[in-house]
Amino acid sequence: MTDDPNVESDVPNDESDDPVGDGDASTDDADDASDPLTLPTFHDVCQREGRPVLTAGAVARAVDRTQSAVHDDLERLVERGDLECLSVSTDPVVWYPSELEDLTDRERVVVFPKRREIVVDRPDQFTRAQLSQFAHLADGNGDGGYRYVVRPEDVWQAPHDSFDALARTMRQALGERNESLEAWVESQWDRARQFRLVTHPDGYTVLEGRSAEVMGNVARQKLDEEHVHAPISETEDWVRDGAEAAIKRILYEAGYPVQDQRDLESGEDLPLELRVRLRDYQRTWVDRFVESGEGVFVGPPGSGKTIAAMAAMAAVEGETLILVPSRDLARQWNEELLAHTSLEPDQVGQYHGGRKEVRPVTVATYQIAGMDRHRSLFDDRRWGLVIFDECQHVPSDVYRRSTHLQSRHRLGLSASPIREDDRQTEIFTLVGPPIGTDWEALFEAGFVAEPELEIRYVPWGDEEQANAYGSAEGREKYQIAAQNRGKVDDARYLLSAHPASKALVFVDYLQQGRELADALDTAFLSGETPHHERRRLLDEFRRDERDLLVISRVGDEGIDLPTADLAIIASGLGGSRRQGTQRAGRTMRPAGGALVYVLATRGTREEEFARRQLQHLGRKGMTVRENVVDRDEQDGARD
Repeated sequence: MTDDPNVESDVPNDESDDPVGDGDASTDDADDASDPLTLPTFHDVCQREGRPVLTAGAVARAVDRTQSAVHDDLERLVERGDLECLSVSTDPVVWYPSELEDLTDRERVVVFPKRREIVVDRPDQFTRAQLSQFAHLADGNGDGGYRYVVRPEDVWQAPHDSFDALARTMRQALGERNESLEAWVESQWDRARQFRLVTHPDGYTVLEGRSAEVMGNVARQKLDEEHVHAPISETEDWVRDGAEAAIKRILYEAGYPVQDQRDLESGEDLPLELRVRLRDYQRTWVDRFVESGEGVFVGPPGSGKTIAAMAAMAAVEGETLILVPSRDLARQWNEELLAHTSLEPDQVGQYHGGRKEVRPVTVATYQIAGMDRHRSLFDDRRWGLVIFDECQHVPSDVYRRSTHLQSRHRLGLSASPIREDDRQTEIFTLVGPPIGTDWEALFEAGFVAEPELEIRYVPWGDEEQANAYGSAEGREKYQIAAQNRGKVDDARYLLSAHPASKALVFVDYLQQGRELADALDTAFLSGETPHHERRRLLDEFRRDERDLLVISRVGDEGIDLPTADLAIIASGLGGSRRQGTQRAGRTMRPAGGALVYVLATRGTREEEFARRQLQHLGRKGMTVRENVVDRDEQDGARD
């Protein structure tokens, strides 16, 4: 955790781009001289001109017809009631739709090919589904407006067998052909098919290039003796054993993703049935995974990534290794597998500090799987599928050692595969490309409830802390603001305002957690809590025998927390965007009414941390509001 999180800016570099300047406002589909002007065409011209009131001359120029012909058509539309006209002093007549709201209710797509951005207003579900196949949802304004960005990786992983099929999807989403954008997409499509890893008949791995030029100018410039033994031909190199992941990462970073087509062993067959019905989007995830053999399921907490992973296991029907961050999560995976699949208890094992079982389905911690003295146990078994839970950790030096375990199928799970060190691309080279559904679509469909997020700017609880903050520097300044004792009063107020809610209070500091737990008369769950005690507290919360817990960072992703109606984030605003996603996600579930309150000390750097951290969630479709807390409000709670 840093005290100055690096949050990427979503402001485009080229502010001068506009639909006209990019040459995207084509008039190819305008009415020709033999066809009458229609109301939809008039709407299109309004959109291109950027105003709802037009002169006949402006319309004529836009549709490339004579002004007199356009004037006659406009009068016919007035007679039908579609348009109205008004004489003004600066021009004989201006024309506008009878129902101006038609302009705001219509789906509109504007493409900025130089920036490779697509701005969509009020898209229907079909358009959003088509866009998701080749573009990344970067932003939303909460009022039906969305900004998509077409990145190289979106094209590389597009679920299509040919570029022609991808181009058809683009035209359906955009409503027309955009030659400039399509040319760039085709170039990226071609890049993704320049290299592949294959298995030689003698059993070793070969890196193949499509041409001698790309092999010599790219692969042999980037790779060295650590990665390959020697050239086999002008387009083939003999790969060193265990260097496959590094080769894929290096060439991916160079802009050339490698297709992994090795004949990896699939291990023993393991037929199993899933006893849960998949939602449509989960089925789409699984189908895309089965088609490519690798990928990362990306979705908000509560979207059913674990169930989808079990469906992937059923599709693969091979022995499976599941890697998790902690033994608590290993135990929970064990329970979920037995509850939702046809697997028997003797087919599922756990391998971590507490248990050492290698079975057809084995759930192990990353740390254990990466240790040399244990890894041979996993290497000896040929896994048909390796699942990397919370795979945003994979690029870290400790966790990535586990990715040397090879299998025919590799699947990652993550609510938010972003990293503050910008190494998230390594996730997709080590595990597979992202497969997911945009969060707002899940909110709208009712599969996951959208929690209400509120940033509360809390006054200092006492003058001593305020004075200490004023004289402190650097990291100490942040810690003092994070542990502001005024947050205890505000947490008490929020709990009293929602007496029927099941609540989780998150903290980053052990001392603050103990003080909050004492003040609220509840338990504090942290890394110091023994495993059996953690299990007891969480089970009580799930069974509604306990309605409040204070939790440290151990709750962010090392354990599968039960869902709550209310989450209060008392500290942790200097943490990562992923941490904000995880904590807000603890309230996501099919039923509505969940609330998330983020407490920030007023007048400190925490204010900016809160805005920047939750900006990430706002772009995913959540509504974020702000509230300045009145000290009288806290005093009332204290009374």
